[in-house]
Amino acid sequence: MGSGKKHTAMVDLAGVIAPDSDASAEKINAALDAAFKDKNTQGVILRINSPGGSPVQAQTIYDEMRRLRKKYPDIPLYAVVEDICASGGYFVAAGADRIYVTQSSIVGSIGVLMNGFGFNGLMDKLGIDRRLITAGENKGMLDPFSPLSEKDKAYAQKLIDDVHQQFIAVVREGRGKRLKETPEMFSGLFWTGDQSVKLGLADGYGTLQSVARDVIKAEDIVDYTQKEGIGERVARRFGAAAGAAIAETALRSSVLLR
Repeated sequence: MGSGKKHTAMVDLAGVIAPDSDASAEKINAALDAAFKDKNTQGVILRINSPGGSPVQAQTIYDEMRRLRKKYPDIPLYAVVEDICASGGYFVAAGADRIYVTQSSIVGSIGVLMNGFGFNGLMDKLGIDRRLITAGENKGMLDPFSPLSEKDKAYAQKLIDDVHQQFIAVVREGRGKRLKETPEMFSGLFWTGDQSVKLGLADGYGTLQSVARDVIKAEDIVDYTQKEGIGERVARRFGAAAGAAIAETALRSSVLLR
């Protein structure tokens, strides 16, 4: 994968951060590891264009970025934002030495959400009776076909508040004294790249090419991104379809623990 000469290593993080995607922690971390291991790598750029995703996957990538920087202290790691670096995308970016944006990039959304739908009102109008049998008083929590109780809402709120505090701690750790905190910074709002630089959420303006050329001083760029091939994609989808069929059969014949 290396070019055999001094170069800037690039890893793409594009799309929703989730398992079994090109932006999964497994793929991103493997690519970063290969980039840092190459003896000709002068610096690593994580190019981000992501609206966010799984907090677990984002945390896993962030932790690996921090580990690699300690293991390879002479190789800088920069995040370069294209269109969007929001929520989990920014969680990951906070692990970089510096964050570069364009003036019109969208950055931030430091918050957590849990969403869904409630169908109990519609079911009442249609005369549909919901039959939910559980073992464990909280097993049916947040069931979309049952009314939302204040107890369930309070528990879910505490859950996402805890994750939000973890997110805030990561941003503070990664950005340090560069961060110019405001009351709205951790409210879930997002900003333009220009505003993000003023708030200390980003360090300056730059693209993949300009950071490689002017900051890392290694204009040759080598792509270490791990992308799913057609064969892998077909196999994964076939596996998912087969798994769904097995699960459907199991649902008809047994009680599932889930």
